[in-house]
Amino acid sequence: MLTKSPFPTNLLDRLTESGLAWGEGTYARLAAPIGAAAFALYILLTAVTAWFMPDANWDMLPYLAVAEEGTYPDVQALHDYAYGTVRDGVSASDYKALIDDGGGFRSHMAGNAADFHSLLGMYRIKFLYAEILSAMSSIMSPVEAMRAVSVLSVLLFGAIALLWLRSESALALAPVAGAVLMMAEFSDAARAATPDLLCSALFLGGLFAYVRGREVAAAILLFLAFMARPDSIVFLAIFAVLLVGYRQKAWGALAGFAASLVAYFAISHWAQHPGWWPHLWFSSIEQHYNMDGFDPPFSAAAYLRAFAASLVRAVSLNSWVGISVLALAGWYAASRAGFKLDRRAGILFAALVLGVLAKFAVFPIHDTRIYFPNLIPPYLLLAGPFMALWASIKGRRAAVLHVVPEDKP
Repeated sequence: MLTKSPFPTNLLDRLTESGLAWGEGTYARLAAPIGAAAFALYILLTAVTAWFMPDANWDMLPYLAVAEEGTYPDVQALHDYAYGTVRDGVSASDYKALIDDGGGFRSHMAGNAADFHSLLGMYRIKFLYAEILSAMSSIMSPVEAMRAVSVLSVLLFGAIALLWLRSESALALAPVAGAVLMMAEFSDAARAATPDLLCSALFLGGLFAYVRGREVAAAILLFLAFMARPDSIVFLAIFAVLLVGYRQKAWGALAGFAASLVAYFAISHWAQHPGWWPHLWFSSIEQHYNMDGFDPPFSAAAYLRAFAASLVRAVSLNSWVGISVLALAGWYAASRAGFKLDRRAGILFAALVLGVLAKFAVFPIHDTRIYFPNLIPPYLLLAGPFMALWASIKGRRAAVLHVVPEDKP
């Protein structure tokens, strides 16, 4: 038989219980605005950090060089422009770290314009990011343009995430979404001068448009996400296969994939990308100083060593594996409780998970930023089922509390 807890007789206990009850009731009434405000504050703080505390990473140099190749056709002049621009835009200590690693890769590239230029094919392929930097550099310094793109990407990503949660009546879960972003190293991606977060914001917008049935917007945004980071083609290919296999009508996503597939070959040729295996060799096996004509024979043993090394680092140093596993656990728990994703969302959830696995298999590299676009959408997809689950639990709890046992003589 259910009985009520004994009423506390101690004054401190009574005050504590009253305070907790008041806080629980207040938050229950205001969970949505409080959650939205907390999430928005986190996004704003991240944007401020991206502007005032940027990360001076080496990739700034080739991205700036690619953005202004048309202005500096001479290899040495382009090298001098990139290094001079970064020198003028970061602190002296940060610049020294970018050009001096005791005679290693960075030291070599700082003094060899031809070898530096040979690497640009791997950066030139991020076409949209380079074009945005080139356009913005006419109104602000190139390094400030990089920071501005990061800030705008943070704000866009946060706005889309809030709109997604609002569409699911799940703003109360916004603090949970913020916690997942923290685990996914969102602030690190925001501070980095790379196209990663720009791609993620456009990617999130494209997926939200797909979920809401906005086909034109889905096609455009997914294609733009690909143009920011062409490795998005891996997810798009898996997504297209699942959509066709399950006969889901989503011409926007399919059109985005088709356009991206055509653009992939065109941009790879135009950018003089060295190819999958040379790029993988450079990133995961051994840094090669000059990529012009570099075409090592494929080695299954070298690939497996790179795969194993990246997997160990991913599990021990990065968070994307754990975040993916946690999303799968959430999906399983909601499904077992009877709150499943609808067909459209379920196909997307499967594509996101498979996309992470496929991207790692195709190009094994351990950094979380590579997989970041796929990490947050699964949690947003689960927001609706978890809100329904929570409402069900509250309903059952209220029904139980209304059962008052009869007093016995």
